[in-house]
Amino acid sequence: RGDGPQLGIRPDFHSHLMPGVDDGARTLEESLEAVERMVGAGIGWICTTPHLKASITQDPVRLQRRLEEVDAAWEEVSSAVGKAFPELKFRRGFEIMLDVPDPDLSDPRLRLVGTAFVLVEWPRLQIPPRTEHVIQKICADGYRPILAHPERYQGMEHDFELAGAWRRAGAYLQVNHGSFAGRYGHEARDVACALLARGWVDYLSSDFHARSHLGIYLRDATTFLREHGGGEQVQLLTESNPGRVFQGEVPLPVPGLVIEQPLWSRFKSIFKG
Repeated sequence: RGDGPQLGIRPDFHSHLMPGVDDGARTLEESLEAVERMVGAGIGWICTTPHLKASITQDPVRLQRRLEEVDAAWEEVSSAVGKAFPELKFRRGFEIMLDVPDPDLSDPRLRLVGTAFVLVEWPRLQIPPRTEHVIQKICADGYRPILAHPERYQGMEHDFELAGAWRRAGAYLQVNHGSFAGRYGHEARDVACALLARGWVDYLSSDFHARSHLGIYLRDATTFLREHGGGEQVQLLTESNPGRVFQGEVPLPVPGLVIEQPLWSRFKSIFKG
């Protein structure tokens, strides 16, 4: 599938940049402004991922209608991005909300850059029952699920080991840049740090929704990790492993990195426990 990204070029495979198809960019102008911000942050490869409910994949008529809508937006934005940013590799996929446990992922447009990787999320930031079985079924069908923002699901701060079960079932874990930067609050950052300490984070991505107040947070996140001795982790999480998604290759192992919790987090854990 071509050469991988050069050192220092950061790929990103989770964003919402297609105009008018979800809660991301509303217009082509917003799409282009968002891409400009991402390029300015050092991102050189983008796979943008509009939302899709897994249940739609089970209805050929609804799926075809949704794909036609997204195809039209993709043609518009990819043409404009190609003219404005000719050096940028700009590709597509979906972020699939698993509102049913057995999506049909056979159409390559549903997957990241047409590879076997598929970006998935649990519905409404809540964890349904039997999630490991859902992941195992996706893997048995021949796909490689990447679970988006595990640090943000309700209840994760009480059950880190569930993330380990997801990985053992075959999923890879993608944490948002903004979680390490505090964008989603203290609990999401604590969970992200706990996952990183266990070596369970495989990728960092932006989940950028093309709004000025919903930042990319790449620089803040990488600064935070480097300040805690995570230079190797930054390189793997923001360059090597995301680049391997574009090539259809599994991620390299990321060494665990222990980040001491601030005092307020330790007190919070004591009071909760």
